[in-house]
Amino acid sequence: MQRTSFEEFTCPIAQTLEVIGEWWTPLILRDIAFGLTRFDEIQRNLGISRKVLTERLNGLVEAGVLQRQAYSEKPPRHDYFLTEKGADLGAILLAMKAWGDRWSLPGKPTVEVRHETCGGITGVELRCTCCGEPLNALDLTPLEGPGMMVGPGTSELPAGLERLRAARAGEPIPGR
Repeated sequence: MQRTSFEEFTCPIAQTLEVIGEWWTPLILRDIAFGLTRFDEIQRNLGISRKVLTERLNGLVEAGVLQRQAYSEKPPRHDYFLTEKGADLGAILLAMKAWGDRWSLPGKPTVEVRHETCGGITGVELRCTCCGEPLNALDLTPLEGPGMMVGPGTSELPAGLERLRAARAGEPIPGR
C-alpha cells in the first residue's frame, strides 16, 4: 500500500517521517547501527523482501542518511553505514527503544547501550535545556516558532495552539 507523502508539509515531524516513516525503515536503521551492514544479513535478520529492502536502502542513501560502500565488484555488493545525518536519528531510535522497554517489553531490556565516552550503560532521557528537568509531553506547551508556516499538515495548528495555551492558563477555551 502506497502511503501519503509528507513532502509538502511544513512540519519537522512530518519531514522526519518523510525520510524514516516507511514500514521497516526504523528496523533497517537499527540493524545498521547494531553492525549489520550488508544487504543479505539485514534481509535475513528482518525477513524483509529483497524488493522492499532495496527500495528502503536506496531511499535512505538518496536522503543522505546512509552511505553505500562497495566491498565486492563481481558480483557488486555493498556495506551500508550511517552518515552524520543518519547517526543523528539515533536519538529517535533510542527513544523508541526506551518506550518499548517501558511499555511493550517491561522487565529486562533486550539490548543495552554503552556510551563509549564514559563506558557506562545508558539510555535516552529527554531533559529541558533550560532547567534540566525531565520532559514529558503533558508538561509542555507548544508555541508558534519563527518558522511556523500554515499549510498542508499544519493548517489547524494555530487554533489548536491557542486552545492549549488558554486551557493551560485556566482561561476560557476559544472556539468551544
